[in-house]
Amino acid sequence: MARGRSLFRIRGAIGKQVVHKQYKSGEVVSKYPDMSKIVASSEQRGCRNLFKEAVAYARDINNDPEKKKAYQENIRKNRSVFNAAVSEYMKRAKKAKV
Repeated sequence: MARGRSLFRIRGAIGKQVVHKQYKSGEVVSKYPDMSKIVASSEQRGCRNLFKEAVAYARDINNDPEKKKAYQENIRKNRSVFNAAVSEYMKRAKKAKV
């Protein structure tokens, strides 16, 4: 793992080989994580599926100009429609589960 500052503002994975991360203390370059041997529990799979549904819901709203405009009117000024829709979906699912 290397630390320091690069000349370019790179972040994220590059070809599933290297990951550039930015922290308050500086930039970190590390190996891409190997998640092939990870076995998720049934609860983790449930949460991942719920999040997948939430993202699909948010994309549907975000890609339809009429829905997006209507949704934008009901949220704070500097909040993204996509993130607000994901948050709303997750909260509604949590309430329905209880």
